[in-house]
Amino acid sequence: MYRLFSWEHSYFSGKARAYLRWKQHFGDLGPGFEDVLATPELALGLLIPKSGTPAVPQLEAPDGTWVQDTSEIIDFVEARHPERPVVPDAASSPRQSLAAHLIELLADEWLLVPAFWQRWYYSEDGREPSHRAFNEQQWGAVLAAGQPGAVRRAAGSGFFEAAFGISASRSEPQGVYAGLVHLGVDEKTELAWQASQHRLLRHLEAHFGVHDYVFGGQPSLADFGLLAPLYAHLYRDAVPGFALRVWFPLVAEWVERTNGEGALNARWYGQKLYSLDPDSGDLVGRPATSDGGAWLPDDTIPDTLLPVLATFFEEMWPVLRDAAAVLTDFIASDAHAPGGELPGKSFTATPEFVELQTGTGPLTHDYRIGDASGRRMVIPYQIWMLQRVAQVLRTCTASATGRAAVEELLAGFDAGAELLALDDLLAGCRIRKEGGRLFSVPS
Repeated sequence: MYRLFSWEHSYFSGKARAYLRWKQHFGDLGPGFEDVLATPELALGLLIPKSGTPAVPQLEAPDGTWVQDTSEIIDFVEARHPERPVVPDAASSPRQSLAAHLIELLADEWLLVPAFWQRWYYSEDGREPSHRAFNEQQWGAVLAAGQPGAVRRAAGSGFFEAAFGISASRSEPQGVYAGLVHLGVDEKTELAWQASQHRLLRHLEAHFGVHDYVFGGQPSLADFGLLAPLYAHLYRDAVPGFALRVWFPLVAEWVERTNGEGALNARWYGQKLYSLDPDSGDLVGRPATSDGGAWLPDDTIPDTLLPVLATFFEEMWPVLRDAAAVLTDFIASDAHAPGGELPGKSFTATPEFVELQTGTGPLTHDYRIGDASGRRMVIPYQIWMLQRVAQVLRTCTASATGRAAVEELLAGFDAGAELLALDDLLAGCRIRKEGGRLFSVPS
């Protein structure tokens, strides 16, 4: 079997798990998969030797191949099990294909910030309401797996203090709290980040009022990407989970539908709704999800999805553009050896690069979120993700009709046309990925 090493409360694990469930449900995953709790013993003794990082999720294939990172996990499995693809074909559906990858990038690397903030803000000392007890139990379930409940919670509590300094999070940020600062969250910007999240949730609530998934009645890469922030942090965590159900019930329903568990009322893909034949009284089934249980035809991008894509171009794209320019300068400088290692994918500055990724270091830059401004670290992994978008974009625009379709879509967004010059932007900051480690590609 495939083995997915993950945690239930992990941001990215929900993305990979839901995808594998969907493939397995239809028998498209060969021998299927087992979800394995990645305890500290397995992280130290197995994950790090295999991939160079303890980060979850990680996938072990039946042939022993080891894959780290959700985007690579999905690419790997899709190539070996192409039945019912989750990515619209770039040649025949260029707009949907490009949109799927942009939304995945937005979910993976932008929505991460407010989701990350919500989990830890409501775990700080003195917060009311507080879900620290819930998170202590979640982390303790991994740190002290198999131990009695009180022991598990104590393990989570002790870890929060030792690793995160949770009782002094505002005055002496460390661990995840330092990571929030590195990502550009401080007292000047935190409410702007929360407002950004709420705007996007309103857009998604409107969209899921019409379509059950991002592109209609069948899940795609975009859905599984969005599930990363929306499942573990906003749906399962106690305080944001309550708020999500109260203010955005259709988004909460979509989480259940896409996660593929406890989703009878949510009408999961593959489920049928039944009527009675008026003559025989027999059950007559039909797809339970919208749009006939399929993606919208003719490469259609629904109008309700346009505000979600606009969020990418209005908020995230300027940050990616500036980060690429800063990284290009750094790679060309004497501070970096050609082909050398770069900071990895992390919620915090990479230990070997802390001085470069914090303060006014050469791997930081100014940015804006809403009406607030701050400074944040450059994350080379985001440039690697942009390379995936560039590769898809080349296929999407290879034909005259494909290019015209993409140009028409991008023309609807401020700075949208800039994406067509993505290869030029990335020319001086190409990234090579080996497991969980990133390296520059000499020009």
